[in-house]
Amino acid sequence: MARAWTTPTTMTCCTYYYRIIMLLMVLLSSWRSCDGLGTFGYGIHHRFSDPVKGILGVDELPEKGSVDYYVAMAHRDRIIRGRHLASIKDQSPLAFSGGNDTYLLNSLGFLHYANVSLGNPSLSFLVALDTGSDLFWIPCDCQKNGCVKALQSSSGAVLNLNIYSPNNSSTSGVIPCNSTFCKQSQCSSASANCGYKVEYLSNNTSSTGIFVEDLLHLIRDDDQSQAVDAKITFGCGQLQTGTFLDGAAPNGLFGLGMDNISVPSTLARLGLASNSFSMCFGPDGMGRIKFGDNGSSDQRKTPFNIRSTHPTYNISITQTTVGKNVSALEFSAIFDSGTSFTSLKDPAYTFISESFNSQVPERRHPSDSQIPFEYCYDLSVNQTSYVIPDINLTMKGGDQYSLTDPTAVIQITQGGYVYCLALLKSEDINIIGQNFMTGYNIVFDREKNVLGWKASNCYDDENFSTLPISPSHSPAHSPALSPVAVDPEATANSGTNSDPSVSPPSSYSPKLKPFHYTLAMLLLSFLAIV
Repeated sequence: MARAWTTPTTMTCCTYYYRIIMLLMVLLSSWRSCDGLGTFGYGIHHRFSDPVKGILGVDELPEKGSVDYYVAMAHRDRIIRGRHLASIKDQSPLAFSGGNDTYLLNSLGFLHYANVSLGNPSLSFLVALDTGSDLFWIPCDCQKNGCVKALQSSSGAVLNLNIYSPNNSSTSGVIPCNSTFCKQSQCSSASANCGYKVEYLSNNTSSTGIFVEDLLHLIRDDDQSQAVDAKITFGCGQLQTGTFLDGAAPNGLFGLGMDNISVPSTLARLGLASNSFSMCFGPDGMGRIKFGDNGSSDQRKTPFNIRSTHPTYNISITQTTVGKNVSALEFSAIFDSGTSFTSLKDPAYTFISESFNSQVPERRHPSDSQIPFEYCYDLSVNQTSYVIPDINLTMKGGDQYSLTDPTAVIQITQGGYVYCLALLKSEDINIIGQNFMTGYNIVFDREKNVLGWKASNCYDDENFSTLPISPSHSPAHSPALSPVAVDPEATANSGTNSDPSVSPPSSYSPKLKPFHYTLAMLLLSFLAIV
């Protein structure tokens, strides 16, 4: 497939303020009031996506496309990799009360984020979405130095983050230690609270607190005036450590795993949605999430490998094709939205990497300890595109999963650019990360125990109301699917079941809701005089 890319453009002052306005609209959108059956959706944002990065503007964040950018992403993956990995018919999907938009926020751990609303009065939280863990927790009644309470922009402006307290919500309740829900072996007293501690095995990362219940505000995805309030149990995170204090998921982690404690499990148990959800990963960092979405009849699928203890979204790959090279090697991997880059063990890692290396024309970049990827290639000064072999994964059952975004363009410290096969070598577990999910709507169907996928640009759904933020022209953006780049073209036989690549339509123009429009005008008026 052919890849086109462009050099970065400088962010103007107007662009900076525009993105601030857009982020404020994201945060304020959760104020919408939120009964019924169907699917519910939220927008998701990568923590390092331009919309969020432009809004948060956290100091000392790596420049997108730089070596430090990818080092930080790979380092976060290694930390998170050690974490606790350890349908009702004819319903409309559910979304978060602020909509089903999601955002890839590079400045907050390279994770996808959504804006969720809890309690009465409602508070909004920008939470990281993670299919590799189960518990939903938010910062709450924080102990000293136990939570991130604010983020500071490069200009010195402070963005205060909401901190939850069950005492401030009229619909909240603390789970007692002696409840049937609580799994504590001993309670200090009859009135003791049900405590939890989730430990993430790397870098002293954990969340500790108590279990509480409150209302999660949702809407019907096809009728956003229909509010649905779901009573859920979640973690009141009083003390966070490690990477949670360093930027990743500073305002909460939304576990989407298979355990009964996860929100998808709770919504199904309450009869509000089928036991399934979908996440769409757009090429520009935007996306969407829908609860109760079972996908479509024409989607491709493969069964989950369900373990009796702590099941995960684990699937089997029966064949791997890289251009003209084919391997019948079989291995299993976990689809994990909480990991930025795919990581594979040998022999799968070596087969893909060396097959890729043998079929690209550019000179391989010398080994560079600063770059997290092993296989990188120099781009000449005037080069605006490059050709790579197609990579297809044949899943158990026979359906093919074609990678739309397997490379990353990096600006190196010596000047110039390289493109890399964005694949990491793992020593312990195979993980399909966000970069291998780009360009697809991924369905996690826990009723049928299958993973579904269908090519999507995440814009075509008429109920998908994202923010009109132009994607970055940075070469760090996945060029094949970016609106400013050329669509990929097949240069090798990709099989009969490969999915076509889909780009955001150039004519796409999301409509601002009246409240958002008014807010934007007010903010623009204010900025015009400062």
